[in-house]
Amino acid sequence: MTKRFNIRHYTTADKAQWDQCVDRSKNGTFLFKRDYMDYHSDRFTDRSLVACDRLGRIVAILPANIHENTLHSHQGLTYGGWVIPGSGFDIISMMTLWDDSLDIMRRDGIKQLIYKPVPHIYHLYPAEEDLYALFRSGATLMSRRLSSTIYIPAPMAFDKTSRRKVRSTHSVTISYSDRIHHFWDILETLLHDRYSATPVHSLEEIISLKTRFPDNIILVTALEHDEIVAGALFYRTSTVMHLQYAASTERGREINAFPKLYQYVLNHLCDGCMYLDLGTSNEQNGMYLNQGLVRHKYSLGARATVYDTYTIML
Repeated sequence: MTKRFNIRHYTTADKAQWDQCVDRSKNGTFLFKRDYMDYHSDRFTDRSLVACDRLGRIVAILPANIHENTLHSHQGLTYGGWVIPGSGFDIISMMTLWDDSLDIMRRDGIKQLIYKPVPHIYHLYPAEEDLYALFRSGATLMSRRLSSTIYIPAPMAFDKTSRRKVRSTHSVTISYSDRIHHFWDILETLLHDRYSATPVHSLEEIISLKTRFPDNIILVTALEHDEIVAGALFYRTSTVMHLQYAASTERGREINAFPKLYQYVLNHLCDGCMYLDLGTSNEQNGMYLNQGLVRHKYSLGARATVYDTYTIML
């Protein structure tokens, strides 16, 4: 007999069960915890879905927000498809859940679903049931962003140029850091001067998130005479050390501080992780590729992982 689910909208009363569902899932990360998602609740109209079993227990969740008549895999998150359990939930369950959730969306007047599945590198166990459901529903691939990822159990060696840069950075020391204010000054200056842009997170937001998730949000800095010349902010999940922000001063770029910083992260901070993900190198939904940035990451042993976005017209 096909398993059925009661699918409804998330409410704040579901917070504890929602977070427990993330912890029990095979493809959830701390980004789906409500204390992370809700930090920017003023910017998005939450329309997350929960799927409950016959006893009313939440067994699967879809982080989502609504804009006009489009339901988005939450726009405040890098990824965020259906978060599902590792046991008692097979592809048949997913197909039932998928069809029923699309019916709920149509009932709510949703005309389009924009869906960002969790990339496989974040899975604790294979969890691509939703990719099959997308295919069966006639979904269209609308964006493919290219990230660069190092496989930690058997990392490829840095190339000769990067190894030489590591050896030449004698004056630089690498370590954990709590000097987020100083790093943010460097990051904001770099983004403003180079791209006329600002970080996605404000300083106040990233400090608040790091307070809530101290083991998951990690700042690593390169110091020369106790002055930060480069830094990288990582999001650590059960399987991935993901580079969220990186920035250097003119001095940091002059002495090529980053290869040594990434080597330190690989050697000292990735225990228990499977991947070091150095982030995407795209704009325009993946149509523009920053070749210089990709080559730099390739020189460190990183190879391609994709972050996909699909759309379904309802």
